[in-house]
Amino acid sequence: MDNNDAILEMYIFEANELLEKLDDILLQAEERKEFDGNCINEIFRIMHTIKGSSAMMSFNSLTEVAHKIEDLFFYVRENGIQPEYSEQLVNLTFKFTDFIRSEVINIEEGRGLETNIQPYEDNIKAFLDLISGKTTDEVKNDKFSKVIKVEFEDDLGMENLRAFYIVNRLNKKGVNFTYKPEDIKTDDGSAQEIVSDGFYLYFTDESGFEEGLKDVQHDSNIKTYEVIDLTDNIDDKKVGAKQDTKVTKTVTREVKNTEKVAEANSEVKIEKITANILNEIKEEVRNAPTSSRSDSLSKTLKQDLITVSLSKLDNLMDLMGEIVISESVIESNKEITELNSDEVNKNTRELRKLTDEMQDIVMSLRLVPVSGVFQKMKRIIRDMSKELNKDVGLILVGEDVEVDKTIVDVIQDPIMHLVRNSMDHGIETKEDRLNRRKSTKGTITLSAFNTGGEIQIIVEDDGQGFDTKTILAKAKKRGLINKPEGEYSRKEIYQLVMLPGFSTNDSVTEFSGRGVGMDVVKYNVEKVGGNVVLDSKDGVGTKITFKIPLTLTIVAGLQVTVGDTDFIIPIKNIKQSFIADNNKTISIIEGKEMIYMRGKFYPIIKIHEKFGITPKAKSIRDGILVLVEYGDNEVCLFVDDIVGEQQAVVKPVPALYNKYKLKESGIAGCSVLGDGNINVVLDIESLIESL
Repeated sequence: MDNNDAILEMYIFEANELLEKLDDILLQAEERKEFDGNCINEIFRIMHTIKGSSAMMSFNSLTEVAHKIEDLFFYVRENGIQPEYSEQLVNLTFKFTDFIRSEVINIEEGRGLETNIQPYEDNIKAFLDLISGKTTDEVKNDKFSKVIKVEFEDDLGMENLRAFYIVNRLNKKGVNFTYKPEDIKTDDGSAQEIVSDGFYLYFTDESGFEEGLKDVQHDSNIKTYEVIDLTDNIDDKKVGAKQDTKVTKTVTREVKNTEKVAEANSEVKIEKITANILNEIKEEVRNAPTSSRSDSLSKTLKQDLITVSLSKLDNLMDLMGEIVISESVIESNKEITELNSDEVNKNTRELRKLTDEMQDIVMSLRLVPVSGVFQKMKRIIRDMSKELNKDVGLILVGEDVEVDKTIVDVIQDPIMHLVRNSMDHGIETKEDRLNRRKSTKGTITLSAFNTGGEIQIIVEDDGQGFDTKTILAKAKKRGLINKPEGEYSRKEIYQLVMLPGFSTNDSVTEFSGRGVGMDVVKYNVEKVGGNVVLDSKDGVGTKITFKIPLTLTIVAGLQVTVGDTDFIIPIKNIKQSFIADNNKTISIIEGKEMIYMRGKFYPIIKIHEKFGITPKAKSIRDGILVLVEYGDNEVCLFVDDIVGEQQAVVKPVPALYNKYKLKESGIAGCSVLGDGNINVVLDIESLIESL
């Protein structure tokens, strides 16, 4: 990746982060039915940042639209907004942020950007006219009389701090003025805005203007300045943008560069100026309220965080996997094991300890909270509630649960699909809910739980649920039923919903179809080693659970043999291993071989029969049984022998074999061990479900 690609990647990442944050702010404002000062300032800062970074990347449409929104919230911040206009402001801002989001997607996918942004400009102008109570002809500047536009010397650097130096001097003189951009003290991005647009000083009285002009004239770092007289009914919206000298009354003074000193002396001069500026900042911070200092401290602490490309983490994880394999090679090397040296054994244990610690750290680097995905659903529910005229609340549980970044990226679309399904077809209309004696407000709950060996993501609604009769009827119509309807269990009926193209809906809406795409949901979840469990009660609601692994790469497992084949059973699923001696009863119940112990019968799955392998242990009493569990289910796996515990680096099965549906057969992947042999990693859940 070259430098330009890295900069573009960072721009896209930052823009998406800011847009997600903006969505959350707008949703909170909509819920409160008002825009408070913090909310307005935060939106202003977000738009300011997007504008500056877009300008740096020469994305003109994004720059202009972000600038217009910034102007809008500048007006709102200065003049306030009546509560009756709050909802319109939310809708308008969402419209603009959706445009920015679509443009960012265009950038990601290499498509061209929109060139006609006039409609967006017209929308903001009309809204400004509305909230100001003025017609288009009446929108004039009635606050500032004179403005000084300042441009600093080329390539001077730190323009925002130099602007702050001017502001601080004028404040000490008691001058009544404002300036733009505003956040010059803490926002480094404002330096770029000053370079491209200039720095503006707004004065409300003649004496203040005279003091400002005098200060500007004596500042050796200023290249040019313009005095703009606003008493001639100049549109205020032109101030702060590039000026049209044909319609503004300006006086320009060129500050000539005499180049009296050498470049080295010039660098010393800049350092001296910077020291002065920093002293001014220190004085401001010292006199500032405690909360302001805390904010500054927070910004400093945030610099400890860095953004790392996911591809680099993928490479690191792959390297970690190879280290685990190499460690296994060393431990299983005959020359080393035959030494039987205490020193070698000690060093080997230390190597294992360090490898385990390093593995934990590497895996933790990839973990991100599911809150990012959950929060995005707020916007979907908000938009669909308005479109469908439904009152729906969202409950979030376990937002801080962390999952592998790759898994989060994969499950985002399935979760969104389920939320849309719940909104469109799960939650009833207000009238239907009243008829069913339910609250008119429906509820969708998103939950995340860490159960130790896996993560469970649950999407649950209190809607109408699935009607099993309707599902069977649709399945029969499509020829998907292969046995009498009465023989289908509730669980089997729900599995029909996840068949390709299955839908209980007679018509397709713009949002979703209950069942349409559920096969894609199932496929995506299984792609990261998980599975989908669906449960529903007619008239009560639907609960869909994703059960997914914590990570995709390295698992602790027990190596066992069956014939000439080695298998890995994940440690997280193992309860016990034992020999089926004569004290344990083996019976045939309903055609299934079972073993009795602890007052309970456990089904036996013979691995050699499951995969067509010739075993060394012909009888169950000649081999070993491994008691495994998944959820509430327990079974015994019959194998020839146990080799020992292994750290297994799970590799995906080659795509060539996907047609055999290996996961459903009980195969999760493969692992390369220290001796170079390929081991098959078992999927315990699929094995249990195959009974």
